[in-house]
Amino acid sequence: MGILGRKRAFSDALLPLVIAFLFSTIFVENFTVVLGLNYTKYRQVSSLRLVRIQKHLDKINKPAVITIQSPDGDIIDCVHKRRQPALDHPLLKNHKIQKKPPEMPKMTKNKATLKENEEKSSSSDDQLNRNMINKDDQKVMKDAWQMWHKNGTRCPKGTVPIRRSTVHDVLRAKSLFDFGKKQRKFSLHRHSDAPDVVSGNGHEHAIAYTGTSQEVYGAKATINVWDPSIQVVNEFSLSQIWVLSGSFDGSDLNSIEAGWQASPELYGDSRPRLFTYWTTDSYQATGCYNLLCAGFVQTNSRIAIGAAISPVSSYSGNQYDITILIWKDPKLGNWWMGFGDNTLVGYWPAELFTHLADHATMVEWGGEVVNTRPSGEHTATQMGSGHFAEDGFGKASYFRNLEIVDSDNSLSSVHGISTLAENTNCYNIKSFYSNEWGTYFYYGGPGNNPQCR
Repeated sequence: MGILGRKRAFSDALLPLVIAFLFSTIFVENFTVVLGLNYTKYRQVSSLRLVRIQKHLDKINKPAVITIQSPDGDIIDCVHKRRQPALDHPLLKNHKIQKKPPEMPKMTKNKATLKENEEKSSSSDDQLNRNMINKDDQKVMKDAWQMWHKNGTRCPKGTVPIRRSTVHDVLRAKSLFDFGKKQRKFSLHRHSDAPDVVSGNGHEHAIAYTGTSQEVYGAKATINVWDPSIQVVNEFSLSQIWVLSGSFDGSDLNSIEAGWQASPELYGDSRPRLFTYWTTDSYQATGCYNLLCAGFVQTNSRIAIGAAISPVSSYSGNQYDITILIWKDPKLGNWWMGFGDNTLVGYWPAELFTHLADHATMVEWGGEVVNTRPSGEHTATQMGSGHFAEDGFGKASYFRNLEIVDSDNSLSSVHGISTLAENTNCYNIKSFYSNEWGTYFYYGGPGNNPQCR
């Protein structure tokens, strides 16, 4: 072999190492400057780890029929619905995608309870009705519900939009195993009738919840969307519905979750995004966010789970909200998710679950943040709008029209909810009832402040 041939062979052998080195170096530089957040600096990435990550990405990023570039930098792949990640799950090997629309829950009203609550809360009615969101705002919200829609391109019929995951997304996670997963919550203490949310790894909440004595087949609420400030990359702020069954003390808790979330670690920015989650073993090994593992079957071609929501609410300005409905189809038993005006997004197949294969025993609505105490003090990551519940409409974040689905597949307004917040100096919650909003609550807070250390 001549000198030129040897040089070329040496260059070819060296190329993968050079690419791996450059990739890791570029990643560290980009990672520390995005949005000016206090991102943790990661060690440089080995070529072996990059190979493992790419193999995983090849598994979850399915071939696209067309690809759409979102204005916020996201890449949305339009994937044929029969090639989506869900069907890679071992329990769904023989699963046939549900084609027939599920039976939507019917709306009912308990007039006696309604009258009783109206009498209790007439003052909140007056205040609320003076400040109701106008219909024009609601229309704008419906027309521009996700940022990737803004360029006018849509996924073709028969495909589903999937936010593409990148090497950077995985590298922000603690490990490849942890990518797309919630950290397991280790409970410190709880009352016998309260949900297992008081945790030892920095998770803090402001939630409303039902009792555990009833059979529940779904839940619904309308949530206004904000863009809370996130202090550190591995913290998040979310507002969601939890549909739960199983043991809160053991390792068999089943949970279905959906709402909006700001998570720099998961998405690379702090924009609020529509998200889903599920687990069947108390967040240990099963389940994940969005479509980052096999499980959730998407059926809608217009809604991308994990994509940014736009527009968002502003302080003393327009309020934009989303409606989330989760319910069990009484015929086939799958847990469906509705978004907005009863638009079907997809479903969690019944085969995934143990306790939830039958029914839920508790529903929670509210906010959650992670407090990592980066400098020995409480984090300044905001929940909701970053304002306390007592600031009210247009300033505090809200959940309105809380409803549950019963065994007859009927929706009814929730009554007699309990509320919980671990540290009311940091984040709090206050619930009410009105004619227009049914059972509702304001919640949230700024985190670190003179009373919250």
